[in-house]
Amino acid sequence: MPVGTQGAVKALTPQHLEEIGASIILGNTYHLMLRPGDELIARRGGLHKFIGWKKPILTDSGGYQVFSLAQRRKINEQGVEFRSHLDGSSHLLTPERAVDIQANLGSDIAMVLDECPALPSTAEVIDKSIELTARWARRCRERFSAIRVNGPDPFSQLQFGIVQGGTFPELRAKSAELIVSIGFEGYAIGGLSVGEPNETMYQVVEATTPRLPVDQPRYLMGVGTPIDLVECVARGVDMFDCVMPTRNARNGQLFTSEGPLNIQNAQFSEDDGPADPACHCYTCRNFSRAYLRHLSMAGEMTGGTLNTLHNLSFYLDTMRRIREAIAFGRFEDFRQGFHHTFTRRALI
Repeated sequence: MPVGTQGAVKALTPQHLEEIGASIILGNTYHLMLRPGDELIARRGGLHKFIGWKKPILTDSGGYQVFSLAQRRKINEQGVEFRSHLDGSSHLLTPERAVDIQANLGSDIAMVLDECPALPSTAEVIDKSIELTARWARRCRERFSAIRVNGPDPFSQLQFGIVQGGTFPELRAKSAELIVSIGFEGYAIGGLSVGEPNETMYQVVEATTPRLPVDQPRYLMGVGTPIDLVECVARGVDMFDCVMPTRNARNGQLFTSEGPLNIQNAQFSEDDGPADPACHCYTCRNFSRAYLRHLSMAGEMTGGTLNTLHNLSFYLDTMRRIREAIAFGRFEDFRQGFHHTFTRRALI
């Protein structure tokens, strides 16, 4: 899922996203509740109409953003009290409020409010956190069910629960049992890709996915590199989001079939080849590395757009190729081949 935190995937329009094959994007409850406000968006006909995107949208509950405020928030059983990073105004985000905001936004998939403890933390701290997350998740589900019965008709939103547990496999197992017992339309794995080694992340994912229903989506939040996508699909994950392809694009890093490259490097100043000879995106069909380097060095907005088009095309194409490989029973061959080609640049 391309990340459109504030109702826009940076540097791109909805038309761009449709042309590169995006089928779902992500928005964020925290940012949209503060600006322009979820009730304003509801009065405009919901988030889809407001931003001009007709395909599905997943909204994060805002929990991660609130907990990253550190000195600006206080956590208790009721929810999270925090001060806006915009103007310092005071807010209370409860599980029920997170559900209400996402109902106002009208997203297709809504996430429950969870606690995201800082890592590293002790097992005792993480254990208390997953208990709180489970209690909040049950409140979210109760509020969601009440809206489904009494709210808009039809109310087609789906709700995903979130499994926490840090890097402790036994606590991930406990969290998964608690969250699955509540019953959601899909399940997410949160609290990873926050600085732990890649192998640790893979081990946690591998230990967690078997504890989630096989016939419902499994979503790994905030991950990751192209290699991470391949490796975590191998471990049972279906859905991903990450700001990496868009953020890195704006900083001049392009993901290619032979690995990442920094388009700002002087070696590309007279390179007439495409960013990735194996890519058929608009950027690679029409523009040279030399031109992309010039735009990046000059700070031109067009450079961010062209780089973002390429990076998201590469990510979406990677997922498409993964789906095809699974369908034809050759995923393991694809996995090994991807490792070989994507890491080639580091060996040149």
